[in-house]
Parts: sequence; C-alpha cells; structure tokens
Amino acid sequence: MTSFTFGLITAVASQIPTCDPGHVQREVDGHIYANDGHTILATLRGAESRILIGTNDIAPIMQQAIVAVEDKRFYEHNGVDLRGIGRAVWADVASKKVVQGGSTITQQFVKNSCVTSARTISRKLKEAALAWQLEQRWPKLRILTAYLNTIYFGNGAYGIQRAAQTYFNTTASRLTLPQAALLAGIPADPSRYDPVANPRTARARRLEVLKTMFAQEEITARDLRRAARTQLPRAADVHLPGIQGPAPYFVNYVKQQLIEKYGTRKVFGGGLNVQSTIDLRLQKLARKAIETVLKEPNGPSAALVSIRPKTGEVVAMYGGDNFRQSQFNLAVQGERQPGSSFKPFVLATALKQGISPVTTFPSKPVLIFIGDKYWPVHNYENDYIGSADLATATVVSDNSIFAQLTRLVGPANVAQTAHELGITRHLNPYFAIGLGADAVSPLDMARAFSTFANGGRRVDSSGFGNRPRAIARISNAEGKLVEDNRPLNRVVLSSDQNALLTSILEGVVRSGTGKRASLPGRAVAGKTGTTENYGDAWFVGYTPQLATAVWIGYPNKLTPMLSQYHGQAVAGGTFPADIWRVFNQLALAGTTPESFPTYSYQYSTAKRVVWRNGVLQLDNGKCRATELVSYFVGRGPSRTATCKPNEVDVPRVIGMSLTRAKIRLDAQPLTTNVVYKPANAKQRVDLVLDQFPRKGRLSSYDTVTLVLAKPLHGVVPKLIGLSLNEARRRLRARGLVGVIERFADGRAGRVLAQMPVAGVAGAPRMKVRLVVGHG
Repeated sequence: MTSFTFGLITAVASQIPTCDPGHVQREVDGHIYANDGHTILATLRGAESRILIGTNDIAPIMQQAIVAVEDKRFYEHNGVDLRGIGRAVWADVASKKVVQGGSTITQQFVKNSCVTSARTISRKLKEAALAWQLEQRWPKLRILTAYLNTIYFGNGAYGIQRAAQTYFNTTASRLTLPQAALLAGIPADPSRYDPVANPRTARARRLEVLKTMFAQEEITARDLRRAARTQLPRAADVHLPGIQGPAPYFVNYVKQQLIEKYGTRKVFGGGLNVQSTIDLRLQKLARKAIETVLKEPNGPSAALVSIRPKTGEVVAMYGGDNFRQSQFNLAVQGERQPGSSFKPFVLATALKQGISPVTTFPSKPVLIFIGDKYWPVHNYENDYIGSADLATATVVSDNSIFAQLTRLVGPANVAQTAHELGITRHLNPYFAIGLGADAVSPLDMARAFSTFANGGRRVDSSGFGNRPRAIARISNAEGKLVEDNRPLNRVVLSSDQNALLTSILEGVVRSGTGKRASLPGRAVAGKTGTTENYGDAWFVGYTPQLATAVWIGYPNKLTPMLSQYHGQAVAGGTFPADIWRVFNQLALAGTTPESFPTYSYQYSTAKRVVWRNGVLQLDNGKCRATELVSYFVGRGPSRTATCKPNEVDVPRVIGMSLTRAKIRLDAQPLTTNVVYKPANAKQRVDLVLDQFPRKGRLSSYDTVTLVLAKPLHGVVPKLIGLSLNEARRRLRARGLVGVIERFADGRAGRVLAQMPVAGVAGAPRMKVRLVVGHG
C-alpha cells in the first residue's frame, strides 16, 4: 500500500511542469478551416488566447477580487477544500453521476491546465491530488497568477491581460475596483455574466463580488457604493484587439465547442487543425442578402443561420454587423421570443399524439384557465376567421386556435417535442409556449426546422452530441485524425407525420403569412413569427437542400418596429421573409429543384375528449369543457373518464375562516357541513382544520364536510387595554391564570399585550402572560 501511494504521488507530481502556462513545451499553432479544408478562418495559438504576465503586472485589487469570490480560503488551505470535495463526491456517488463542483482556485487551475475537462469522479480525485502536490511546490502567488493567466473571461478573452484589453482597453496592472469586480465575477459563467449580452445580470454579479469583498474587509462601504454606481463598459467598446477572419461569429462558436471538450491548453497552441462546416460562399451570400434588404443604417439588425438538413452542417451564420465593435453573436447568444414561428412544434406534438389536422377549433377571443387564473388569448390585429381546422389555422397563424391546441396536447409535451427537434435551451412548460413566449436563438430554430427538412430526423454529431454540427473533423499537428465528427440521425417524427406537417407549412408560403418567402419553381415550407408590439420578427423555413432561420430586431433592447417596413410594421412576413428569399435564391442558384416527400392519406374519426387528472380521456357523456378531436384511426385516448353529473372541482379551504370557506364552496356550488373536534390549548377555533373530501370532483350541491376546533373550556378573552385587576378578574372567571411577563412603557396599570392572543382555546389553569404599562 505504501509503495502504491508513493507511486501515485510520484506520477501525479510528474505532471506539475506541464501546468505552468509559461513553460509549455513545443507549442504548435492550430487552425480552424472552412468546409473546403484549406481556407483558414482563425489560428489557434497561445498568443491569440492570452498574454502571459507576472504577479506584479496584475493589480492587487484584481487578485483580491478573484480570491474573494472564487476561493476565500485560498491562502489558508493546501490546495483542496476537503469539506467541499467530500460534499461533491458524496453528491456524485448518490446521484450516480457528476452533479456538483467544490473546487478551489488551485483545483480550477489544475483542471484547466493539467488534466482533462471531462466531468468524472476519477478526474476530480486526480485533480485534487495534483492540486495538493502543486501547493507543496509552488507559492500561492504563483498559483494565483497562473490561474489568472489561463481562465476564460468571455467575449474571446483568455487570461487577465486579454480581459483587461477586451473590456476596458487597459492593462491588468491598471484595473480599478469596479473593473476588477466585474471581471472577477465573469469566469463562473462567462455567458450568463457577459456585460454585453446580460448587463443587468452582470451588474448584479459585480455587486455580489463587491459585497463579498466588503464582508472580507478588503474594501470599505464607501468603496462598495462608489464601485456599484460605476457604469458597465459600453457594448461597442468590448472587443478583442486584432483582425478577424471572414466568419468571426462562427469561429467564436466553434472555439467555444472546442474549449468545452478539450480545454483551453489543447485548443490554443495544441496544434489542432479543425475543419468546420461553414461554406464561405453561402456566408458571403448571407451578408449580401441582409445588406440588400436592410438598407437603413439606424434600422433594425438581423441574424441568419443556415443548415444543410441531410448532414446537419451549419453552412452560414450571420451573427452581427460588426464583430470588431461587438462580439455578441445574435445568431447564437441572441435569444428572443420566436412568436408564431414556434407553432409548428405544437402541430408536430399533435401529429405525434395521433391528432388529425382536420380537427376544428373556434377562432375567437378565448380565456384559458391555467390553474389559478385565466389567460386571455387574442389574434394578430384581432382578426378572427370563425372556425378552422389546424391546417388553415397554421397557414393564417391563428393564435386563438393554437392556444386551444396547446391546452389539448399539453404545454410540457410541446416543450419535449421542441427539444427532440433540436431546441437546446430550457423551455418553460407554460401554456404560452405554443405562441412562442420562450426565448430561443436563430441557431436553435434553424436546427429544429432542419429536422423537418430531413424527414423528421434530427442530426446530432458523433463527437459533440446533441448540438448543431459546426465541426466536421479534427486532426492533430501530425495530421492524425483526432475526431471524425460524423452526422447521426435521431428519429423524432415518422416519415408520414413529417410529410404531413411539411405540406401544411408549404401552405404558409404558398398562400399564408409567408408568401414573400416563396421561390418560383421550388418547394418551400416555413413559418412566420411576430412578437407582441412588433419587437421581434422571424421567418424560419426550408427547402430540401437548406433550412434557414432569419431574425429581425434591435439587439440591445426590445424596440417596437411599427413603421420600419416601408412605413408599415415589421412582421415575420416582411423583412425576415424578404431576406430568407434573397438568400435562398442566391444560395440555390444553379441547383436542381427538389420536392418534399409525399404522405399517405390516413382516415380519421372524431372523439370527444376531456383533460382529467393530467391525461386526456374519453367523455362519458357527463364531462364538462370537452373538445371534439379528430384522431387518426387507432389513435387517441382509450380510457373513459368518470365524470359526474354537473361536475365541479372541490376547492381546498383548509386554513380559511369558516365564513370564507362557506363563500368559496357556495361559489362552486357545493353544500357545507360543519363538524367539530375538541380543541387543543391555545389552538385557533375560527379556522378550518380539515375537509372531506380534500380534493377531486363532485356533482353540484354535493356536501363537503369541514372540521373545526371546539373549545371545551372556553376561549382566551381580549385583555389589551384593560386594567390589570379587571384582566385578572376576567381570567379567573374562565379558570385561567394571569401572569405578568414584564413591564413596559405605556399607560400605568394597563395591559399592553397578551400571550396567547385573544380567541384561542383555553384550558384549566392555563397561564396567560401579560405585558403591563409602568407609566
């Protein structure tokens, strides 16, 4: 055992020289290439990712800030916080997966620079061992300096010197308190705390760092107040120095994928040669299409992502007008409400559940009950069509019908379908999800629609899993293949379901809200999206060859676009559809038009259904709030509901006063029956303690029994304001004992407070404590 331990320590210690960012051996430049395999988009060199500086070149306030927020016991421990590691390992073992961190600054440095980034329990143990060894050999300031030279600060800045240049156009030695606090807060989550993308969250994070520094007596209260009032850097001023290639936003997206998998050490200076999926011809056409349509310099901005459906390759990504001014990628980081362009996910959910598009709903203003209140739904410009089937409702983008369909299929099921199709961000299972209330990115929308274009099969990648395929393959400096990132198909919709959905979305372009996106002689399917007050406008569509998402809006805030489209409001069928059409006309020029697969017609039958206990059931003839739904033969619910005549829900009234409980039950309407049980001492006697039944459903005017407490020995009288003698007399009359708890300022001899309060149940010889005024 001793020799094994010695061997382990020796092996771990031998890795320490590889951790020093200033002594990396044989640093080799790598490159990111376009899909042609030879056009260089970016060079992956260490000097590009960071500039190494010494401890004296880092402002002391920056060192204090990062220690305060990341590892306040940094100068006390030996590299490993045993309590934190124990807690993390226990959580991992209990969950049978890695769920918790617990790393010190030393461990974080080791993870970034010395060991793999894979989240495994064995990696954590190796990381802890190496951190302990490192602390035996390196002084604290050397570790802290190496850590600050290697961590990622967002917006392409690696290391504190690059971060100071990127955010403040200064050096690390000249950083001020508000600047240091902002930078110290970013590494925990560079996307979330990005002051360009999320200024409010970044400001709150900076304040958190400042409060932590104040609590540790690193700064004064006056320092905190002054730093908290300091403005964040302007978005236009946040940028990396140097020249960028022809697809800078895409390159940054590729770098982030590489870093997450391989770590910064291997990516920058590790000799990786990465063939990406970007097609520079299509990239140029994306810019040309946007510049052709959007000609007003102070008008809205655009983002565009195009994906090749059969391979899942991201072939074009337009993330902003000027990368030098802002590295915020509108195509990836710009998450905005998609509006009605999200409706195809509701329709796909319905088809998966066997619901036929001939199902008809009324088109009218509706109130949808969402548990504790009603949600009013209205159509775009309050335009209603009487009633319509799902195909027509999709073509004209009817909010009322799709809100009713969302209720029918279930918002949680819509969220699941969207995730299966390719949306990667978290989606809230609210009823408004069907109308596009949850923010998404153009990249996610393009990928989800590419699943439709690929016959209902989502394309993942063998090397990077469920995410857009931006990397084709990776080789090392010797030319050996490191990663062949092959496309993997995941079936989401059957071929018939997908073909039927596509035929409906073709109608949107042929005769609906997306007519401006039509391409003569080519099959086109898609959906427009416009958010309330015209703050965002989308067109997401596809041909068999390309799936493309276009977003239009103002990046920095939600600004209504009421007149920017030739004096009219900007909706999904205006600028976005125009850009989509121009791009695809140019991109597909010279290619042979292809058609979408056809679907085999399926018969359907109408069934009256009702939502009951979280699932759809067949109406037994007594249910309320039913829907008549057309299901494909052999599909739909098989269980029949057990509804009662004139059925009503049983509300929960436990904890209410008897008067309020009766009013609530009468409103259903239900009949109240009251029974009593002996009250405990000091128990309130005016509240409902229990009810039978506690939940479920009854017929109107059925009985709900309420249980209240009955005092067997009377209740405590109200004594406040009485003289002490009168209070004691009243207590004696009820068999209670008055005890002076204390005297307080107030009218002499009068009761100022009592415990327990008046009205609760009494008990023989129970003490009532009094606070009496002493004048």
